[in-house]
Amino acid sequence: MKMQKTPKHFDEIVALLDKYFPDPPIPLKHSDPYTLLVAVVLSAQCTDARVNATTPKLWELADNVYDMAKQSEESVLEIVRPCGLGPQKAKAVVGLSKIIVESHNGVVPSKREALEALPGVGRKTANVVLSHAFATPAFPVDTHIQRLANRWQWSEGRSALAVERDLTALFEPSSWERRHLQMIYFGREYCKAKAHKAEECPACKLFL
Repeated sequence: MKMQKTPKHFDEIVALLDKYFPDPPIPLKHSDPYTLLVAVVLSAQCTDARVNATTPKLWELADNVYDMAKQSEESVLEIVRPCGLGPQKAKAVVGLSKIIVESHNGVVPSKREALEALPGVGRKTANVVLSHAFATPAFPVDTHIQRLANRWQWSEGRSALAVERDLTALFEPSSWERRHLQMIYFGREYCKAKAHKAEECPACKLFL
């Protein structure tokens, strides 16, 4: 349910999101739930651009869960190293692939509990997969979204979970996927973490 009391300048900022990013695309390139899952795992502490430059090489090695489950962590690491945290991510990709094959008949699970039980998959990753792959209402919170939610007084939360709870109370579930993407793009383009000038941000200048 939408909150009864909306934050200051809420409607104006939502209008800005709709103006600048009316139909935001999913930033991680993928072809199915499995390739999306792997891409999101690789995106931890890494830019989407870097992931999108890396995954084509990974798909040449193995573009499906069955083939990936047969790969060695070393062969995957050689490819995903540019994404940072290479050893952990290679272990997670191979490990989650094996579990999906052995426990889920080769199909990425569509339930949160099962997703979060996979190696390298936390709440944010599960939310991305639920939202983009299975059309299940979810609101992934990354550093961009947490930053904007705090700056715009949409949430005082200091954890991703606290921010998620506040944002899901502000918006109808049917809009969560779009709002999540809009906030990501807006944060990258106009409300950046570094060298941010409120007077130059279309949203933050409303509070001056």
